[in-house]
Amino acid sequence: MDATLPVDLFGGGVVAAPMAGGPSRPELAAAVGAAGGLGFLAGGYKAPEALAAQLDAMDGGRPFGVNLFVPSPAEADREAVLAFRERLLPEAAAVGADVPEPRWTDDDGYPAKLDLLLGRVPAAVSFTFALPARSAVTALRAAGAFTLQTVTGPDEALAAAELGVDALVVQHPDAGGHSGSFLGLPAFAGTLPELVAAVRAALSSAGAQLPVVAAGGIGTPEAAAAARDAGAAAVQLGTAFLRTPEAGTNAVYRAALADQDFARTALTRSFSGKWARSLENGFMRRFADAPAAYPVLHYLTAPMKAASVRAGSPERTSLWAGTGWRGAHDERAADVVARFAR
Repeated sequence: MDATLPVDLFGGGVVAAPMAGGPSRPELAAAVGAAGGLGFLAGGYKAPEALAAQLDAMDGGRPFGVNLFVPSPAEADREAVLAFRERLLPEAAAVGADVPEPRWTDDDGYPAKLDLLLGRVPAAVSFTFALPARSAVTALRAAGAFTLQTVTGPDEALAAAELGVDALVVQHPDAGGHSGSFLGLPAFAGTLPELVAAVRAALSSAGAQLPVVAAGGIGTPEAAAAARDAGAAAVQLGTAFLRTPEAGTNAVYRAALADQDFARTALTRSFSGKWARSLENGFMRRFADAPAAYPVLHYLTAPMKAASVRAGSPERTSLWAGTGWRGAHDERAADVVARFAR
């Protein structure tokens, strides 16, 4: 397979990362598409009906993609989760929130959302957190969707290539939000260009020439150019779009991204039970030992996070951001695309 991307989808070489939880609303996807990039809707954490409503809002516009969280069931340490919940009670109470009972099983509505996309096929569908069934990839491709899989290293890239997807989103640990790793390997120790080169070398050795979209910590056009020089056919940006007017980023989150008091990002499991990169706040420091229990912890902390935002405080809510967050500005989505286009 030729390692190129369809020009009608990726002509500008810029992809707006799907950011679950609010930022990736239809207005952002449409604006990115109108500027020559590929916009994405985030299917994660949405009921199928809510995703359908967003698809309705996109009808008639430029091609766009939809991202799905693939369930990856794992037995949580129930004792550790219950201990975490007890510690969480006063934190939630401080912002007037309750802590629900643990939701031990959850598939994020994945089967219903997959069926929805097979009936209302977007231009692209990407998968994160685990590999979908081969039959899902085959059906989507047959229906006309371009399929992508998020990977974080060469071994995951080879597994995805074997599955038959059309392209890979190669995510570096510097990326904001959740890691898409599904093999549980140590995080890649080199730079994003080195990761792109390592994935391409592994694919080449296996005779699989899949195109690569580079993601993670791309805060400047120079960083984007370095990823392309290493062999990426496009770059995926998330944090760079968070302060645009088209994004659904809440006011507390927007202010934190511009606040000089936030000095660094860090990886944390405190909000969801899965490693994710956020601007470091007090809750992250107090719960640095949070157990690995995704998505159980996500549902435990969700009311607290929402209440913290309502209270105008960034201290008890997730502030997902990549290491290049200082490069995010108050500017239109079209201007972001123009700055980072090839």
